[in-house]
Amino acid sequence: MGLDYYEILTLERGATEDDLKKAYRKLAMRWHPDKNPNDKDEAEAMFKQISEAYEVSLSHEVLSDPEKRQVYDQYGEEGLKDGPAPGSAGNPDKFNPRNAEDIFAEFFGSSPFGYGDGLKKPPPVESRLPCDLHELYTGSTRKMKISRQVVDPNGRMRTESEILTIEVQPGWRKGTKITFPDKGNQQMNQLPADLVFVIDEKPHDVFSRDGNDLTMGHCVTLAEAIGGTTVVLTTVDGRTLSVPVVCIVSPGYEHVVEGEGMPIARDPSIRGDLKIKFEVKFPAKLSPEQREALKHVLGG
Repeated sequence: MGLDYYEILTLERGATEDDLKKAYRKLAMRWHPDKNPNDKDEAEAMFKQISEAYEVSLSHEVLSDPEKRQVYDQYGEEGLKDGPAPGSAGNPDKFNPRNAEDIFAEFFGSSPFGYGDGLKKPPPVESRLPCDLHELYTGSTRKMKISRQVVDPNGRMRTESEILTIEVQPGWRKGTKITFPDKGNQQMNQLPADLVFVIDEKPHDVFSRDGNDLTMGHCVTLAEAIGGTTVVLTTVDGRTLSVPVVCIVSPGYEHVVEGEGMPIARDPSIRGDLKIKFEVKFPAKLSPEQREALKHVLGG
């Protein structure tokens, strides 16, 4: 039966001429080769089919003339293009296709794509995506509702809303970019801009991030600094961690707990380290007896 114009134009049998024009507007804008720079061959083939379907249907009034629609429904495009259909007294002229670009330009008036120079793509639109440390440690799914300006199939500007899903991966850092192609605003004679979300890290109450490592401060008494202590803390992902410290802690001492830092993005099963930086709290005052005892113990 050859090409099925109804299927190409995504129309139901019995569609009107107005339906035909609306379908052409939508599909021609979608499949124009200049709007599909990454797959021009497929787009060009589809664009030509859409143009032929529109031209044949319009010139033979396939979708508006009941008799000719019946011929097409029964015998397909060949019944209209190549001569009289069996049992039909009509003899439509053989279809002589025009250039698809001419049909497009005639239909839309001035081209919304700016032929000759091709479509230009504006710079990407960047937007901050604040994430807390827990999200960057465990990963998360974020839903972002966006509103953007687009050019509709009729060449008019309109506002379009959409919900985008961002899968935040464990170990992502500040500055990581997630790109959604063509989801930014669109202007006349241009492709839509890309929309880029840039990861930003919210401050944490306990931990600071240093690359793949985490750091935290911890204050101990002089007795704990000399006699040893155990640091009990809650990790970013909610676990309770006990860290024994047996060496003498001097001011500024740093204790490293291997494998308790941030996941490494390329392999989240591997983590950086946790660095505990100590501050020693000295007593505000001591009795003479305490001072003497300390001097004796410390060999002063």
